[in-house]
Amino acid sequence: MSASDTTKKKIHTITKIAILTAIAVIVMLFEFPLWFAPGFYELDLSEAIILMGGFAMGPIAAAVIELLKNLINILINGTSTAFIGEFANFITGCSFVVPASIIYKYCKNRKGAVISLVVGSFSLAIVGSLLNYFVLIPAFSKFYELPLDAIVGMGSKVNPLVGDLKTLVMFAVAPFNLVKGILCSVINLLLYKRVSLILHK
Repeated sequence: MSASDTTKKKIHTITKIAILTAIAVIVMLFEFPLWFAPGFYELDLSEAIILMGGFAMGPIAAAVIELLKNLINILINGTSTAFIGEFANFITGCSFVVPASIIYKYCKNRKGAVISLVVGSFSLAIVGSLLNYFVLIPAFSKFYELPLDAIVGMGSKVNPLVGDLKTLVMFAVAPFNLVKGILCSVINLLLYKRVSLILHK
């Protein structure tokens, strides 16, 4: 491959990352709560877009799009959580799209796609749960000067299975992230083949 071909390839990759980032930022604006989790957990489906980039360009591109999405969102909307929410979105997003993109990179067929999305979804649920239990919920408690019991109480109001921090994570956070992973995976399976024709040009 000549130097000019390499340059063109880099420009094409940067362009595709920029376009997917812009779409992911727009999709991220449409958030909605789930009935079994406290209202401060809002689900967005931007990872479905980032997955397409990861499947087409690899895990590094997926991580870059995830990072850019959160940085641009901060520039547009600012932060009401001292960057805790954006940090959480980046780490949990990467825990989903990066493993899925790595697996798909070495097994580019429908079976590989399904396996990669299942692994990514469970990774999202596990990492999201651990991060919330040990870092995010305590950080929110400190930032908002709310006792942990008050945060747990928000969960128990909408989910009778929640009684303490552990059950908040088990019965609200983990299912929330699993639902997110499943929805984004289904969207990716339905749309990727069509979108890939453009992404691979």
